[in-house]
Amino acid sequence: MTDDNITLKLNDTLLSGWTRLRMTRGIERFPGDFELEMTELYPGQAQDVIAVPGDRCVLALGNDRVITGYLDRVVPSISAESHDIRVTGRGKCQDLLDCAAVWPNGQMSNINAFTMAKQLAAVYGIDVSCDVDGLLMIPQINIIPGESTYEVVERTARYSALLVYEDRAGNMVLARAGTEAMASGVQEGVNIEAASAERSMDQRFSHVTALLTGTNNMQDLTSITAPHFTATDPNVPRRRERVIFAEAGELGWEVGKQRALWEVAWRRGRAEVIHVTVDNWRDVDGNLWEPNKLIDVLIPSLKVSGDQAGTVPQRLMIAEVTYTLDESGTHAQLTLMPPEAFEPKPILLYPQYGDLVGTVPLR
Repeated sequence: MTDDNITLKLNDTLLSGWTRLRMTRGIERFPGDFELEMTELYPGQAQDVIAVPGDRCVLALGNDRVITGYLDRVVPSISAESHDIRVTGRGKCQDLLDCAAVWPNGQMSNINAFTMAKQLAAVYGIDVSCDVDGLLMIPQINIIPGESTYEVVERTARYSALLVYEDRAGNMVLARAGTEAMASGVQEGVNIEAASAERSMDQRFSHVTALLTGTNNMQDLTSITAPHFTATDPNVPRRRERVIFAEAGELGWEVGKQRALWEVAWRRGRAEVIHVTVDNWRDVDGNLWEPNKLIDVLIPSLKVSGDQAGTVPQRLMIAEVTYTLDESGTHAQLTLMPPEAFEPKPILLYPQYGDLVGTVPLR
């Protein structure tokens, strides 16, 4: 049986005995964050707080660290019945989100998203990893004064269809949608405590047209004959048009084209979101549920399956995971999306099977 004792290392001090936990990581959540509560070590001594905002911290579940970063807030409280302390914190990448990007002259030339991110993150002592080869080379990147490192990296990473998130060590990750699957999945009647399916159409468009914003487009012959590119979403049943400005500048039309394709895929992913609550933080092999990992999901009652009969699991991507501990025990809340939603070019996804075959007249 896996030991899931919650420990928080503050500088060189290890604290345990926490009674409540909420910790969240995701491939679209930057950085990871947590909230812990416990009864204070010395009841009646509210001033004797052993946690200080700004402390270095490592949050671990059993032997697995899940957040490496800093304490943001320490909130001691007293009442007639209790004397508690609550602490919140985020991963090291919080400095890349909160602070301004720093670079001489605010301009970088002939660079790709990974090299750029690595150089900007190094200013704040944070490393960057990327397992994708052949990234698009960008002739020039201009940093807007006051823009954070994350904002610069995220908008540039779109051109190479990269996700930007934080790993357990508190470093930045640039990656595509993962192909590795968890050792087990989630299934109705087996390990699912609660589930909901959120399907929407209000933020999707049949056609997304990206316009160039550069002032010297004559250097790109493609932009002369076709100064815009339209990406289509085959799953939208009626005409819905949207126009966006590709933040490509002088970078060439291929960059603007990828921007349009990414916009459609991004919106498609948020149009079919599955939320599940399971009874354990780990899969059958003892691995913590992990963002950017695939998982087999079978929830026939919500029509979440890979076939019309509702007997074959559908493989989805873990977009976000939240580990919780409260009076009712340990739980993991998983946010799941189709893995195709994170590809650079959208494709026709699984159809949604209805209860009846054929058409039913509206009344």
